[in-house]
Amino acid sequence: MSNRLIDAHIHLDMYKPAERSLILNDMKESGVDALITVSNHLASAQKNMQLARHDSRVKLSIGFHPEQPLPSDEDLADLLTLIDHHQHEIVAIGEIGLPYYLRREGKVASRGAYMDVLDAFIQKAVELDKPIALHAIYDDAPMACDLLEKHSAAKAHFHWFKGDWRTAERMLRNGYFVSVTPDILYKEKSRNLAGKYPLGKMMVETDGPWPFEGVFAGRMTHPNMIHRSIREMAELKRIPTVEVYDRLYDNTRWFYEL
Repeated sequence: MSNRLIDAHIHLDMYKPAERSLILNDMKESGVDALITVSNHLASAQKNMQLARHDSRVKLSIGFHPEQPLPSDEDLADLLTLIDHHQHEIVAIGEIGLPYYLRREGKVASRGAYMDVLDAFIQKAVELDKPIALHAIYDDAPMACDLLEKHSAAKAHFHWFKGDWRTAERMLRNGYFVSVTPDILYKEKSRNLAGKYPLGKMMVETDGPWPFEGVFAGRMTHPNMIHRSIREMAELKRIPTVEVYDRLYDNTRWFYEL
């Protein structure tokens, strides 16, 4: 298993067909055993379901990304019904969370209605005993923690976590996981988190096709970039690289029940 990895958070449906084919064709040679593909909305979920059915290495997660206009009541009901009907095909509920960037841009006045949507998905995850993939960053993270605690949701993954250490400590007390992206190579906040958060509660991801900077500038986001993330994490934690590979792999397999 040494030097094998799992991309714990990717939007596989958002890649162009040729890019997606390249990633899937490269997986074995790149040391990538699985991709957790998260969904943004109903059409995204349906596309990801097709991808997962076509390739067993693609693991399906269904949710509603918060950085977009709220779903209609009908759309929300359709998503929850889709989860119910295909619960044995999905590994998680996600991507779900709160709209930090929309609020910062002044496009959303408050979190209220988004909190209600998040609450509905968390309840569904608890009901079906599914892990949760979260977009909850900066001052949204404590709000997400409130809802997780309210429903006693134990398996929560704060992807690409950006927040203060006080919130991270709260997450850690609750046993929540975080993941880092290739920006660990050049973003001090990500480097600090990777250095301090316990390895036993961490995963790695790309959040592709989101683009990266530094040595990755101008390149299509590919899961093979995670190898650089893992080597960097090993240096930051002063832990042998093979140990970091193995622990991250085991963490992700356990969390998503792969």
